[in-house]
Amino acid sequence: MMELAGGFPAASREQWRGLVDAVLRKTGADFGSLVSRTPDGLEVQPLYTDAPARFPGLVPLRQGWDVRQRHTTADPVAVLNDLEGGVKSLWLAVPAADVAKALDGAHLDLVPVVLDGSVDAARAMLRLWREISPDDVRGNLALTPSGDALDVILQAASAFPSLRTVVVDALPFHDAGGSDADELGASLALAVSHLRALTAAGLPAAEAFAQLEFRYAATVDQFLSIAKFRAARRLWARVAEVSGVDGAVQVQHAVTSSAMMTRRDPWVNMLRTTVAAAGACLGGADAVTVQPFDAAIGLPDEFARRVARNTQNVLLEEAHLGEVVDPAAGSWYVEQLTESLAAAAWAWFQEIERAGGIEAARPLVAARIAATWAARSARIADRRDPVTGVSEFPDLGEKRVVRAPDTAPTGSGVPRVRYAQAFEELRDLADAQPERPRVFLATLGPVAAHTARATFAANLFNAGGFATPDAGATRGAEDVAVRFKESGAEVAVLCGTEQSYAELAVETVDALRAVGARRVLLAGRKTDADVDGFVFTGCPALDVLKDTFAFIGVTA
Repeated sequence: MMELAGGFPAASREQWRGLVDAVLRKTGADFGSLVSRTPDGLEVQPLYTDAPARFPGLVPLRQGWDVRQRHTTADPVAVLNDLEGGVKSLWLAVPAADVAKALDGAHLDLVPVVLDGSVDAARAMLRLWREISPDDVRGNLALTPSGDALDVILQAASAFPSLRTVVVDALPFHDAGGSDADELGASLALAVSHLRALTAAGLPAAEAFAQLEFRYAATVDQFLSIAKFRAARRLWARVAEVSGVDGAVQVQHAVTSSAMMTRRDPWVNMLRTTVAAAGACLGGADAVTVQPFDAAIGLPDEFARRVARNTQNVLLEEAHLGEVVDPAAGSWYVEQLTESLAAAAWAWFQEIERAGGIEAARPLVAARIAATWAARSARIADRRDPVTGVSEFPDLGEKRVVRAPDTAPTGSGVPRVRYAQAFEELRDLADAQPERPRVFLATLGPVAAHTARATFAANLFNAGGFATPDAGATRGAEDVAVRFKESGAEVAVLCGTEQSYAELAVETVDALRAVGARRVLLAGRKTDADVDGFVFTGCPALDVLKDTFAFIGVTA
């Protein structure tokens, strides 16, 4: 066997750390600057050289995964197009009266169907399933085990051996702004409450476990998504062990995150959903739903649906992601991330249980998720967490995508957020003006000297919908002032180098004010000039944009 490291001297972590520290000393940074943190506060190290012991037997031994698409209207043509295009199962969120119409032409003995929580829709679906062999019925009624739904669950469980009846839906926790540990811990508490209801109704524990399927969000953070699905299986195995149930494997349905989707520049959503789907698949999800790129805008059209299903077809048929069992196993980074995330989620689950279970702890859960969302919102607002096409690299000339409204109810009853929403609201405000508001870039010196800061300033103000005319190459303060006056703007941002600021900033600010500049900012952190504020990497970008709108008299 060839040794890849053969012929090279052995290196220790201590040697590596010494070399890294030597470089960091030259920049004035410390080692902590290389350590990042997830929204749960879990540390991500720059290098991993060890990992916790693996937990075998928690990954489903299967090839590929179930390509599942959601339908919120009774459109049998769209359903058949999906099935003919590679979709393996259907997720129906339609009224009970429309269930049969939506499935017209579909072979129910071949196509699993998952519903969306309506008791009436479940009864309608059961009527259709009774027309085929019970052994061919697969899918999930997605009911909550209480009231009339519990009776339907018990009837279905006895009649159809391969049918599941309950979905532990963690999407509402994610869609409200929760983190991965928030989502996992709350889902465990919700699942345990369902188990208690099912066993109290007379189902043996093993049969109760067999009724459950879990639904989780997959996000653009590929490694966290991989770790989430791996950690979820480990956590559920622990619940099964404590419950005295052997061999209970968590069945997982991954859905690409609604919170990460944008309405502006929605084409970028194709990239987001591809990364998210890959993370879910590599993490071992049993079924995956890729949301169409226009899902945040309205009802997806056929092109968007085709791209969504073909995203999975590429991952399955061309990238062959389904041909390796647990491909992330052995990665020290992923193994450690899985372990840390599982520990954080289990601690949160225990906290919910101490508070009396998921129902009694609703205020506690809401408060924690609100705090998580507030922290994430702050990172989005200052662009530490960028949203491509919205808070970074926005396209002011984009042609807006228009869709019919999707009127399907979310059903969760909790707030839903999107990471891009605050910046998109400002873009909408700018677009609503008779003339697009402007911020003038007062560029100092030749193009090569001011390009970096001018690009930064343009990117920032474009994120709020402001046009950013610039002075181009300039020879002095008067040159800048003349071009500012021609721009029709009221606000200017000085963009140059530290040297040009020292030489020209004071004079240029005076010249700009003399020709009508009511507000002058500077791209950077310091100057001797009398400016009204600064913009820089890590500045409160959202506040800067809101303040600029207010200054020019534009309000929502």
